[in-house]
Amino acid sequence: RAGGGATWRSEPGLIQRRYGQKKVQEEFDIDMDAPETERAAVAIQSQFRKFQKKKAGSQS
Repeated sequence: RAGGGATWRSEPGLIQRRYGQKKVQEEFDIDMDAPETERAAVAIQSQFRKFQKKKAGSQS
């Protein structure tokens, strides 16, 4: 696990290409060491595993 917080930025021009309008680019500063960040990551991973399992079962 890397120390310090990570900064996530959207791809330049992505909003303009998708919606045809100019928006102020948002910058997210996520504290990767915060307990709520870890809980959120675990919840997202759990839901993704359930989705993958369900997807694999429906393709059989």
